[in-house]
Amino acid sequence: MARTTLVLIEGHRSIGLQYVNAARRLSLYPITLSADPTQYDYLAAAGVEAIRVDTGNFDELVHECYRLRKSYDIAGITGFSCFDESVPTTVAKLCRHFDLPGPNPASSEFCYDKSTQRQILADAGVPVPAYRLAENAIDVKRSASEIGLPVIVKTTVGSGSRGVRLCHNAAEIVEHTSYLLGEKQKWQSSPKILVEEFAKGPHYSAEIMGSEVIGVAAADFGSPPYFVCREYTYPAALADEEHRRIVDVSLSCLQALGLGWGPTNIDLRWTRRGPVVIEVNPRLAGGASPRLIHAASGIDLIAEHINLVIGHEWNLRERHSKIAAARILLPDRDGILDRIDGDGRAAAVPGVAEVKLHVAPKTPIKRKGDFRDPIGYVIAASPDLTQTQAILQRAVDLIDWSITPLPPVGEQEESTISPTVTLGRVRPSISRLPPREVAREN
Repeated sequence: MARTTLVLIEGHRSIGLQYVNAARRLSLYPITLSADPTQYDYLAAAGVEAIRVDTGNFDELVHECYRLRKSYDIAGITGFSCFDESVPTTVAKLCRHFDLPGPNPASSEFCYDKSTQRQILADAGVPVPAYRLAENAIDVKRSASEIGLPVIVKTTVGSGSRGVRLCHNAAEIVEHTSYLLGEKQKWQSSPKILVEEFAKGPHYSAEIMGSEVIGVAAADFGSPPYFVCREYTYPAALADEEHRRIVDVSLSCLQALGLGWGPTNIDLRWTRRGPVVIEVNPRLAGGASPRLIHAASGIDLIAEHINLVIGHEWNLRERHSKIAAARILLPDRDGILDRIDGDGRAAAVPGVAEVKLHVAPKTPIKRKGDFRDPIGYVIAASPDLTQTQAILQRAVDLIDWSITPLPPVGEQEESTISPTVTLGRVRPSISRLPPREVAREN
């Protein structure tokens, strides 16, 4: 009898392994198709079969799936990527080609380009920030002038806040536009730029499966100009009317974009106008979000998504009701991570649901101002928000790390004294090794 497999297109730093483990619990054999499987460390560590294939070439993917069908029974196809937001559309097209359960390719395509998505939502009367589409620096400056400073400047394609910046003045706009249009950026094509109003207010994230809003999380971001989340709370502390309005706007997004199959994640801001939609993603949220919801409600969104993908019934019934919070661990400087420990002590704190570290000692730390910055997270849950926050803080305080900043270019051969930073404190670390040995040791 042929082995039943779940085909995963590309991978994901934070939730990829969760999909692998959930598939195995459902007696499925996961196989990953990726343009570069080595970029996902968990594949080798978990012994996942990975096949190198150009995932940007639909015909090659179809050919590889036909080849797999000679040895396996493909129960379903799904996928995700930290770097390529076109993967949901590719997955939708593959599912349709092989007559497997899957989302609408056209709806996924609408979401892929943020300017197209915005236009569809605006035409349907869904509240969105004021925006302009720009193709060059002159367009960007003119658009910012029309909207009014400050503005968000970002590419129309991308995920995980990559290339997203709040610009307060003309100098910042010029600098960031040059960065986005620069040759060093590895965009799939010459990017178009979205200039949009900065919607001020608390940030919320609606998690949807099918046409049902599972719940709404609150997100706390750090200081601008970048948007890297520091803490999530689920469910968000909302008044009944606030929750109702967010649900209504979220369902309006589904209707406007033709969504309603599988997971959808919608980012919103609560402004003076009420809820304003920032972005609609035809996929589960990455990071700590799926585990956060599981800790709060007992609903395993990843397992239930796989059930849907393979044509089985899903169960979105809450098993329990708690308030969960996730603290994202963020470095405050670039350099080399000398050590990180205490995760075992943190995990042992009563009420902690999970502690996850993304990095190991000796890892270079280079902050990007996007999804690549976090070095881990801690999730806690209890029946009470105050109690949850206390548990979370107690656990986070037990995690300790130190980062040795890299010396400025040109000074690396001049000194054998390098500062080692421990949780924001600086102490001198003196080595008698020659400079090159110091660099190797770090």
